[in-house]
Amino acid sequence: MSTDVGTIDWEGWLRRWDAQQEGYVPEREARFTAMFDVVAELLPTSFVAVDLGCGPGAISQRLLTRFSGARSVAVDIDPVMVALGRGALGTVDGRLRWVEADLASPDLLEAIGETQVDVVLSTTALHWLQPEALARLYRDLGRLLRSGGIFLNGDNLAYPAVLPTFDRLSHRVLEGQWSDSAFAERGIETAEQWWEALAEEPGFRSLIAERAQRFAGKQRPGRTDVDAHMEALSVAGFSEIGTIWQVLSNRVLLAVR
Repeated sequence: MSTDVGTIDWEGWLRRWDAQQEGYVPEREARFTAMFDVVAELLPTSFVAVDLGCGPGAISQRLLTRFSGARSVAVDIDPVMVALGRGALGTVDGRLRWVEADLASPDLLEAIGETQVDVVLSTTALHWLQPEALARLYRDLGRLLRSGGIFLNGDNLAYPAVLPTFDRLSHRVLEGQWSDSAFAERGIETAEQWWEALAEEPGFRSLIAERAQRFAGKQRPGRTDVDAHMEALSVAGFSEIGTIWQVLSNRVLLAVR
């Protein structure tokens, strides 16, 4: 899809994206740091990572800055996000490769194009997958990760039904953080405002049209709690699974292959 790259302020749009994302996840940088601290403890200094549902490359950008011996494959279905990441970050001296692929596709591993990797990371993305697609993805990751490799997922993963008070508390806190009035009070764009502004950028119009085609028919599933993720990972062959960082339902799940 052609884009008039000469007219686009890639870095500016990425900064605005990061700002509105932090509006939804105020602990976003702390969550990234918690994930990378695990990587530092469990992996060698040189490793291969996959950034699933990468968006414009938030994980990869920070990971490759912290770990000079790392290489990352950033994967997303969204052509707007991938174009923004490519435009703002490039290839980081050949250490970052971008892949446009659907995480729900049975052909995902072929699209990723790696025989084996050391770590797979994802944030605020896998809640878009239906249960069957999520289970298949975890099975695929079980094949992709080497023995002893790790999977880290940072997301709002709901409390199980046996903890209704915890779940209710978390829901109320998130409702307060995510309200339009809360964003206005903090002077932060909402996601809707960011996308509306981007739609006025001529260089993105063809990409936004392509995005609409790719997302046509996709629906966010109903509630999937943390126990469902842990069960699916266990079935997929992961030996140790648990939460390593948490603020209410905002947590980082670690699974060891």
